[in-house]
Amino acid sequence: MQRIRLLLLDDHILFREGLRRLLVSEPDFETVAECGTPAEALDALARSPVDVVLLDFDLEDDTGTRFIASAIAAGYKGKILMVTAGMSALDISVAKKLGISGIFLKHNPPSRLLEAIRAVSAGGAWMDPKITPAGNSSGAETSVSPDRLTPREQKVLRCVFEGLSNKEMAYQLGVSQSSVKATLQHLFDKMGVRTRGQLVRIAIERSLETARES
Repeated sequence: MQRIRLLLLDDHILFREGLRRLLVSEPDFETVAECGTPAEALDALARSPVDVVLLDFDLEDDTGTRFIASAIAAGYKGKILMVTAGMSALDISVAKKLGISGIFLKHNPPSRLLEAIRAVSAGGAWMDPKITPAGNSSGAETSVSPDRLTPREQKVLRCVFEGLSNKEMAYQLGVSQSSVKATLQHLFDKMGVRTRGQLVRIAIERSLETARES
């Protein structure tokens, strides 16, 4: 029997430990890695083949969607099942466009999670019935595409994707921190967002829309 190779990415160690205990009891599952940060997960993906990533959305200072984009860029071609307490309609829309196989809400019983994992591993999709349809998003929307930003704004946006602080951005770009803050504010205003996490999600979504239309 060929086992389904799994990678767990969740920043809550107690949940991760409970999930590991559940999965190890199933003979058709093999837990390749348990990770608390996207960096650990990306390193594990580079070292071992994985069939399904079980991914939480809220990862302390990061988000699951940014991890997905990084994993795809690094060459990961397996399945991704979001295992989360909840996501906004905008986040669901972005995650779907990034190619996830499903979203499983944590309030469901463990037996349902096992069913969801097997379904996506076999090539199916899993969407919790309580998930808000992406078309009903109440999140910030904008028609601004990253390719319509100024060269300075594009550079700062790339730095945001890399997780750099304002001080690190200023050093890398050779400008003052006040200049970085001003450019960030311009990006927030153009994209219609208020936080860096929202900025990243909107930028990913717009880039995907542009690629699909071209």
